[in-house]
Amino acid sequence: MRTFLHLLVNTAVAGFTTNFLWFAVVFWVYLETRSVLATGVLGGVYMILMAACSMWFGSLVDRMHKRRVMLLSAWVSLAAFVIGSVIFFTVPAASLLRLNGLWFWVFTLVILAGCIVELLRGLALSTTVTLLVPEENHANANGLVGTVQGLSFIATSVFSGLSVGQLGMGATVLIATAFTALPAVHLLMLRVPEPEIVQDPNRSAVDFKGGMAAMLAVPGLFALVLFSMFNNLASGGFMALLDPYGLTMFSVEMWGIWFGVASTGFIVGGGIVAKVGLGKNPIRTMLLLVMVIGFVGIVFTLREWPWLCVVGMWLFMSVMPAVEAAEQTVIQKVVPYSTQGRVFGLAMTFEAAAAPITSLALAPIAEFLVIPYMDGESGQRTWGWLLGEGEARGMALIFVFTGVVLIVLAIGAFLTRSYRLLSRGYAHPSAAAGLGESADA
Repeated sequence: MRTFLHLLVNTAVAGFTTNFLWFAVVFWVYLETRSVLATGVLGGVYMILMAACSMWFGSLVDRMHKRRVMLLSAWVSLAAFVIGSVIFFTVPAASLLRLNGLWFWVFTLVILAGCIVELLRGLALSTTVTLLVPEENHANANGLVGTVQGLSFIATSVFSGLSVGQLGMGATVLIATAFTALPAVHLLMLRVPEPEIVQDPNRSAVDFKGGMAAMLAVPGLFALVLFSMFNNLASGGFMALLDPYGLTMFSVEMWGIWFGVASTGFIVGGGIVAKVGLGKNPIRTMLLLVMVIGFVGIVFTLREWPWLCVVGMWLFMSVMPAVEAAEQTVIQKVVPYSTQGRVFGLAMTFEAAAAPITSLALAPIAEFLVIPYMDGESGQRTWGWLLGEGEARGMALIFVFTGVVLIVLAIGAFLTRSYRLLSRGYAHPSAAAGLGESADA
């Protein structure tokens, strides 16, 4: 458990650093361009790269020792941020901020590469729960992951806004680059007890087939991943519009601070899971909480009140650790350790592939259709009774419809046969685990 806690804190520091820089890039681009389209495209590209790399990352986790995987992630992030720093200080700002220019995409994709490779470390951490933590404490360990992620999220949002607003983007890039080296040094001093990995010469570098076989071996598990994918499809609206919505009411410094305040919800939610777990049926818990998220999504933008926005974000973030921990706990129990990397990677591939569809679609729809519509007399007359008045009523309308979609998805999932099968499989995992081992063989 002590080794797991070291890995948990190490991953949290690395995640803080990469998120700190990525938040800063998004803030900087929006403040300089005032373009919802630009932030939506950045968010969409982030999720596309996550989807494209997740299965490969999962295969690497199963093929390599977990500490070596984490070290690989650390050094690649450091190299990417060094290259990004060189680009930022040698290319004029006007060229970096031209969305149709080469340097904008070179700079953002290099930074993105350093941030995306951090996901490799997160996948490895999920498998170390199975490796290092007793099974009866898996849900609690996943709750600790949510708590630490919350602490990292708070620091990220606060310091990103303050850094961009007070120090500028140049100093922000240098700070992130310097702090990326710390987790790598810490990992060099750690020793992780791991079983010998038996390599399969017939296994491809991106073992989609093996991951799918292991997932399908557990009745209902693929349906859980599909639900999470559709959940992310709806949640892409939040990803595309939350920063622009907040920055219409707050300065970048105050938005970062209030985002950090709202992120204390991660600590509360993760702490509750770490203390009491997820109940006898984590799948049921997850679906109920997705309905809560949908309701919060409907309510927190009904009026352009800063306090309502912050309270809504806090509630959203307090629920998210349990939703994430539920899926991880199920996979850790019903999927054999030898295939968990590929199953986690495949799940992330499906889930990450959904959000950019919404993000890339909603950003231009919001900027060119919904926002002008709500700014006009017709939109205000039709929806003013519900949404009131304000600068961001178009984005608020999208949040409302997104929340409705989430509630409908969760209710539909409760009614499926797959939900009943997976719930029984979680309660009695021996048969599912045996099937998974057979699929891996």
